[in-house]
Amino acid sequence: MNKILLLEDDLSLINGLSFALQKAGYDLQIARTLQEANRLWQQAEYNLLILDVSLPDGSGFTFCEKVRQTSQVPIVFLTASDEETSVIMGLDMGGDDYITKPFKLAVSLARINALLRRSQQFQQTPAELISNGITLQLLEGCVYKNGRPIELTAGEFKLLRLFMENPDIILSAEQIMSRLWDCDEHFVDGNTLAVYIRRLRAKIEDNPNKPERIATVRRMGYKWNGKGVEK
Repeated sequence: MNKILLLEDDLSLINGLSFALQKAGYDLQIARTLQEANRLWQQAEYNLLILDVSLPDGSGFTFCEKVRQTSQVPIVFLTASDEETSVIMGLDMGGDDYITKPFKLAVSLARINALLRRSQQFQQTPAELISNGITLQLLEGCVYKNGRPIELTAGEFKLLRLFMENPDIILSAEQIMSRLWDCDEHFVDGNTLAVYIRRLRAKIEDNPNKPERIATVRRMGYKWNGKGVEK
């Protein structure tokens, strides 16, 4: 049975989510403050976290940052905010999905199920990916370019991982967004993805203005060059 930690202070949302998640067979633990969440996190292992952004004693972003120091457990943010900057902040901190209030329980449950399935599939993948001078150590969350460590945000790491797991295959913007983030289109859209691509290229390309690792395929999408950069 998958175990979920819900960090939320709104009783009406707690009641609705508790009913839906428990009916679906999940073992649900509830925290209404950051202090409670920290205590529960230390006491048990969870398969997924659902974190409200605005809490009486802080933010779900703070808890996410703490969790990501030691764990890659899937994280879903709950918030009333629809600002793109907040979405990017949550994804960069390591969030895997972003649901805004009010939401439909059936839709939210479907997205939670999908996120858990993807997480289980990722756990079956190799511990290391090596391609085109880039090394991803998946368990450690480390990235190296030609043997030298480079710093990536959680969102950039997930994007690079998707590319390296699909070398020499054209991925459309829609495919990338649907496989990495289940957020609504008006949150993680093509413009947001373009920002991630640009930032990732700045860190892994020899010349970001002439990218060779992440190629743009006009009118089709992007492709990871698994054959190596030209010397």
